[in-house]
Amino acid sequence: MAVGPRPGPEPEQPEPRSGQIRRGHSVERVTEPSSAVRVLVVEDDSGIADSLVRGLARSGYEAASVGTAAGALDVEPHDVVLLDLGLPDGDGTELCAALRTRSDAAILVITARGEEPDRVAALDAGADDYIVKPFGFAELQARIRAVLRRTRLADNHVLKHGSLTVDTRVRSVTFKDRDITLTPTEFDILECLATDPGRVVSRQEVLERVWNTHWYGPTRVLDVHIAALRRKLDDPSVIVTIYARGFRLGDCA
Repeated sequence: MAVGPRPGPEPEQPEPRSGQIRRGHSVERVTEPSSAVRVLVVEDDSGIADSLVRGLARSGYEAASVGTAAGALDVEPHDVVLLDLGLPDGDGTELCAALRTRSDAAILVITARGEEPDRVAALDAGADDYIVKPFGFAELQARIRAVLRRTRLADNHVLKHGSLTVDTRVRSVTFKDRDITLTPTEFDILECLATDPGRVVSRQEVLERVWNTHWYGPTRVLDVHIAALRRKLDDPSVIVTIYARGFRLGDCA
């Protein structure tokens, strides 16, 4: 899916599982599991905003949108902000600087402005990445994952989700106060899921991140390792299979 200033008609998509749409300075929100990464889309073009919110929600994020700078400053902090620079009530670069002083959210600028001075100004204002419209949705997702990996590894090497703890520095795992011994591959798979526990991670993404950036082998090997992880954790609900989409972590209560 390409996203740009003048999007064509959207293909029909399944309705989100739950949603709420309000206009003006209010928030349009489509939610997935409560543990999902929260993404705020700051975009005055409702067509682009709606497309991004629904695409992100289908990918396992908790997505919301506002159409103004004032709206972006009114809502609670999010984990990721997708920021358009061309807003009707303020300069996007100044908004980026204001958001950076308020939170440690990852800020990705998404804009039609592709000149070097615009890029430099936004990055100096605190943006973590800069994407010029039009762009592909797969690229946007990859950039979100990359910036989350950078910020989370910089902030904390311990990933916690319920009673599951994954320490990426010493490569150790505990679950329900038990030390879990994993093979290097099993640990890498679990770390891939624990980095963003509410998001559904596709089979292909797991294969490429754990084994090789260009995986061409049989995918059955992943099922074998997932089954081994479930046995060692002694709780099959820890790793949830989402039919035709991939895997995500369960509640890990």
